[in-house]
Amino acid sequence: MKISVFGLGYVGLSNALLLGQNEEVMGFDVNEERIALLNNRQSPIVDEHISDFLQEKQLNLSWTVSFEEAVKHGEYLLIATPTDYNEEECFFDTTSIEKVISDALMIKPESKFLIKSTIPIGYVERLKEQFPNVASIIFTPEFLREGRALYDNLYPSRIIVGNTGDEGKVIGEMFLRNTLKKDVEVIYMRETEAESVKLFANTYLAMRVAYFNELDTFATMNNLDTAQIIEGVSLDPRIGMHYNNPSFGYGGYCLPKDTKQLKANYSNVPENLISAIVASNQTRQEFIAETIEKKQPKKVGVYRLAMKHGSDNFRYSAIQEVMKHLKQKGIDLLVYEPLHESTHFNGFEVIHDLQEFKKQSEIILANRFDDCLQDVKEKVHTHDVFARD
Repeated sequence: MKISVFGLGYVGLSNALLLGQNEEVMGFDVNEERIALLNNRQSPIVDEHISDFLQEKQLNLSWTVSFEEAVKHGEYLLIATPTDYNEEECFFDTTSIEKVISDALMIKPESKFLIKSTIPIGYVERLKEQFPNVASIIFTPEFLREGRALYDNLYPSRIIVGNTGDEGKVIGEMFLRNTLKKDVEVIYMRETEAESVKLFANTYLAMRVAYFNELDTFATMNNLDTAQIIEGVSLDPRIGMHYNNPSFGYGGYCLPKDTKQLKANYSNVPENLISAIVASNQTRQEFIAETIEKKQPKKVGVYRLAMKHGSDNFRYSAIQEVMKHLKQKGIDLLVYEPLHESTHFNGFEVIHDLQEFKKQSEIILANRFDDCLQDVKEKVHTHDVFARD
């Protein structure tokens, strides 16, 4: 099949590479520098599997900055543009999706669309009302981890297609034949149920993060061993010894915005838990900041801005929210982030010399501990009890 991918971030690029194994794929992005890197087989984002795939695989792929060329190429236009949560509107900002659709239809009225961007529940139904003559709009959600986006596409936990007809089967089979895990379950459902699966899955993961963070808060305040409690709890097979490592809070591309969007979708539905998940994250970050403030440091060093190892995503990372709270308390902050080339980040000083960073920092905040901090372990404030993501 001929597929054009619009937006080459984590989701779009990993899908382009996945489908480029057996389909004829063209990737479009407005960022010319990103396209130039891809034309040289270099990844514009930090993901080990993406870098290896670009270097080692012979794929049926091309890259372009021409929107018209991409529209004319694709039998299906796969949209993977960002949909950030708008705090004022209490809704995802989906204008990037609508612009791709409206502009594409002007070029090729028979265009068909696959949506991979995260969207509100009921969004595809509204799109079909907004574009009544569109040939096809199918939502098929992503379940990717930062730094492992391509891996999670090659070995997916499941493939969900928001279409129960013959066309949905064609799309499901297309994704299935490009995976390396051949026993993947493909589930076909209406688009609104598919939209719900995405938001409920990520909100459950956020709930699990929040639960173990609140367990750790309790243990910390009562001078208890967090690791022992978590191990004792998690050995129950119904709970499991996974996704249970305390942190400064959930963050990244998906969980913060998806939980807030699901809460907004509950506006006319009775609930307590969804709101509590959103509130819990803020409470956790305030607790971390208050813990640091009580130590009365003159300068606090922030070790890494990314959410996790193997990722270059700084957006919505939990440590940034802690930084904002500390700044409001008048505490001076210094950042060490080798992936950020500038000398400042959101008004905070960035230093690129690790030894100088250690020397200047009275306390070092680390959402995830790293072996390079062993020599200053007594300075490090972390809640990473298992030394893993």
